Amino acid sequence: MSTHHTHSDLHSEQGGTAGEHPGRARNPVVKVRDLAWLEFEKPDLAAAEKFGHVFGFSTSLRTADELHLRGTLAGSPAVLIRRGARSRFTGPAFRADCDADVLRLADHLGTRVSPLRESLGGITVDTLDPSGARVRVVSGTHELDALPDQEPLVHNTGTEVPRTNSTQRPPAEPARVQRLGHVVLQTNKYRAALDWYLENLGLIVSDFQYYEGQRELGPTMSFIRCDRGSEPADHHTLAMTLGPSNRYVHSAYQVTDLDALAAGGEVLLEAGYHRSWGIGRHIQGSQIFDYWRDPDGFMVEHFTDGDMFDNTLEPGWAPMTASGLAQWGPPVTKDFLGLRPGKDSIAEARAIASALRRNDSDFTRTRLKGLLKVASS
Repeated sequence: MSTHHTHSDLHSEQGGTAGEHPGRARNPVVKVRDLAWLEFEKPDLAAAEKFGHVFGFSTSLRTADELHLRGTLAGSPAVLIRRGARSRFTGPAFRADCDADVLRLADHLGTRVSPLRESLGGITVDTLDPSGARVRVVSGTHELDALPDQEPLVHNTGTEVPRTNSTQRPPAEPARVQRLGHVVLQTNKYRAALDWYLENLGLIVSDFQYYEGQRELGPTMSFIRCDRGSEPADHHTLAMTLGPSNRYVHSAYQVTDLDALAAGGEVLLEAGYHRSWGIGRHIQGSQIFDYWRDPDGFMVEHFTDGDMFDNTLEPGWAPMTASGLAQWGPPVTKDFLGLRPGKDSIAEARAIASALRRNDSDFTRTRLKGLLKVASS
């Protein structure tokens, strides 16, 4: 397999150097194809469904104790929410290429394959990553039919004028979510968790980031995609970042184009929901983004126009800085960085103190200094 050896012209400042993490396993157990869905527990399903519809989901299942939210594309629901005593993220589900891969993974992990509920169909192998997060790998699930999608607008660009004698009027409606794109997780066992996903699920790294002045200590964030061979996959299906606690950071959902994203944002604002950060365009992944908080405080992202890579690209490497999160857009907010005063920042401060007292955490005093430098950069 031939690979590109630098990303100076693609998506990062520079490629890796000799001895740095290669960003992929030599012989992974299986290669998952995509994220299937994300699972949450929440006490108020009515509030979750109301926000979901304004955000752009449709309901595919609603019972007294369960809510499934889906996008317009055919496939599985994107988000599964079960009634629980408190709001929490319970884990991602990845889609295997076939039933045989689920069986192979279960055999390798020394666990069993279980049937999923009839509402989903198919089978799953459930396990824990090194951070203690529950991970599902599923196959054979029911396929939902596609729903009507928003049509992308026809744009006049420079000398190309495909639209004449007609006006541009994006509808004032929620952006219709097409599909789940990625999830971002924080872990204090970053290296072990990264290697676990690469070795067991066959994921490969698109971009590494490291704390300024600490590159020799290894990366502290990775944007990780599915290995579909020559078939392009999202720049990242999973992103992992080093931090004092093991937690959900955000998840992202694709919409048709910038107009759908922006008009949908106006609907969210008018409904009283909180924009965390946006609108802008990222560097790693290139997505146009818009971040929101749901009623339980979970961060969710609308995105469009993201990078798609096949498996011939090796990882890019770049320093992690707050100013390097976007090519353009408003300055990154304290809310997005987790620095806004409140219960979440207090919990993270407590997690820092706890992590620094432990011997099994990758989050050390040196790493804390690097993280503080990121926040002020």
